[in-house]
Amino acid sequence: MSFPHLLEPLDLGFTQLKNRVLMGSMHTGLEEEKGGFEKLAAFYKERAQGGVGLIVTGGIAPNLRGRLAPNACQLSFSWQVSKHKIVTDAVHEAGGKICMQILHAGRYSYHPFSLAPSKIKSPITPFTPSAMSGRQVRSTIKDYATSAALAKKAGYDGVEVMGSEGYLINQFISSRTNKRTDEWGGNFDNRAKFPVKIVEAIREKVGKDFIIVFRLSMLDLVDNGSTWDEVVKLAKWLEQAGVSIINTGIGWHEARVPTIATSVPRGAFAWVTEKLKKEVKVPLIATNRINTPEIGESIIASGQADMVSMARPFLADADFVNKAAANTPELINTCIGCNQACLDHTFSMKRATCLVNPRACYETEINFTPTTHKKRIAVMGAGPAGMAFSMYAASRGHEVVLFEAKSEVGGQFNLARKIPGKEEFNETIRYFINQIKLHNIDLRLNTKLDASVLATEKFDEVVISSGVVPRELKLPGFDNPKVVDYQQVLNGQVEIGQSVALIGAGGIGFDMAHFLCERESTSLQTDKWLAQWGIDKTYQHAGGLTEEAEHHPGRDVYLLQRKTSKMGKGLGKTTGWIHRSVLKQHEVKMKTGVSYEKFDEQGLHIKVGEQAEVLAVDNVVLCAGQESNTALVDEMKATGLPVHLIGGVDVAAELDAKRAIRQGAELAMVI
Repeated sequence: MSFPHLLEPLDLGFTQLKNRVLMGSMHTGLEEEKGGFEKLAAFYKERAQGGVGLIVTGGIAPNLRGRLAPNACQLSFSWQVSKHKIVTDAVHEAGGKICMQILHAGRYSYHPFSLAPSKIKSPITPFTPSAMSGRQVRSTIKDYATSAALAKKAGYDGVEVMGSEGYLINQFISSRTNKRTDEWGGNFDNRAKFPVKIVEAIREKVGKDFIIVFRLSMLDLVDNGSTWDEVVKLAKWLEQAGVSIINTGIGWHEARVPTIATSVPRGAFAWVTEKLKKEVKVPLIATNRINTPEIGESIIASGQADMVSMARPFLADADFVNKAAANTPELINTCIGCNQACLDHTFSMKRATCLVNPRACYETEINFTPTTHKKRIAVMGAGPAGMAFSMYAASRGHEVVLFEAKSEVGGQFNLARKIPGKEEFNETIRYFINQIKLHNIDLRLNTKLDASVLATEKFDEVVISSGVVPRELKLPGFDNPKVVDYQQVLNGQVEIGQSVALIGAGGIGFDMAHFLCERESTSLQTDKWLAQWGIDKTYQHAGGLTEEAEHHPGRDVYLLQRKTSKMGKGLGKTTGWIHRSVLKQHEVKMKTGVSYEKFDEQGLHIKVGEQAEVLAVDNVVLCAGQESNTALVDEMKATGLPVHLIGGVDVAAELDAKRAIRQGAELAMVI
């Protein structure tokens, strides 16, 4: 066995977990959809079949005011039990165990009836909460216990009490948000009484043979957060109160430090779990940016934690644990931490899914049944769309020939993976390469698909996924060799000087600025990354923050856009602020409302409004979008064969691998 520590059972006394892998809590959006619990059951059942030791659901409110949104799910009444039983029955039928997370949003609620310890508005939500009365505090504690008892009645093996990420319990614990002067505020003992009383009330209601996981904020990453001594003290009180396991919580949602994005190094926060492990006997779970069995094995084998939590990796691959157990980790579809289809969807009130696995949360809708009419299909372009289609079509039994004009597969992912902090994109290419081999797809590199090939070989249908080409700007002086496009830069075809102007401030422009400024990726160097974001491993300050490391810009960079709107407005909902922060660290100069005049020996001539300016730059890099690579499309259609367009060749919007891979999957399902 290659991962003996990861796959070792964990004995909790009254029950045993079959391995050390927890599927962490994720809100999918299915909880609120009509018929969503049937879909949720299929989602969790596949993960249970995939071998995970313990599943934790998305957050379920213990009462009406604790809901995240007006229509969010809660478990407070007996009549709500039956739909939850659909989920627990499915998981148990698959041989798994599942806990329901109880989450009271507090001031993070997106509705006007929110409650919090004190009347202090959150910076990330529109409503100011009401301060809870003493009576409301006590009734909320009872509501947690009632919800846990109903969860037991619904067949859950336990509950996870959400005490981190800045939700209600965290708000009570921290002096940042708790300004009360009664028995629930003031000194730490009073502020911490709320979570302890909740655990005691739950344990009394559910008895001894029921798992209670407590998600403890071990590192708040906000000013006036908990001190390390307070974290330890509360952990010991929770242990005495009867928790079965303590899960690690990292950062409040309002923290201005990335905690789960792809730029965060793998296992970057396991050190804080290890720090607490010396203080308590209850099993501890390490979390955040653990996305491979190798990382999980290392954390447990080194004694940093007893279990590892992985949430998004189980969106990417339901069979993660089984593949690790079979010693085929190369076949795991690895989570790249992009947030584009999971958290970005959740915070936009859409159903969550996964960029690299469009079946996630669509298990009852997207399936690849064996074909009854085998076809020979030519695919042009081995980028994300072409590879996804080829893999899924071949899995159904079609014969697929995948043509790629370049010497390697990957398309735009080969450019993306060169951006500091996007090294995880390598994993998706590795996954697709192994799937191409597994499904015996005929991959032809350095080979263009054209009408002559179709004339000499028999194909039933053609799929074109030839991607995009950079958009050109035809302006005076832009034929100068010092004016280049983003692909030339990332492919190493040109030398770039010390001072650079980037035209276009979409995702490509932000990535290019990062690439030009950060000569050495901190995402591969945990200690440097922690210093970059001001995270203090010695924990000398409350919240675990210290001064950010001094930054030394690698280049003098201007990021320019025609629009007058906020720079980076179209970036990911949950990651855009990170990209803006990184560029600020590197002192990138941002200008909006720019019109471009010409480029000459003086530099780039621009106007901002009516104000003329000359940027004395060595190079101009065009990041002003892209166009569909439609060369040969008409030629292919002229053959008379059915022709399908997917990915960038279909729609050349801001580079969108999420849409490209999903299009490939949906076409493969019906072809």
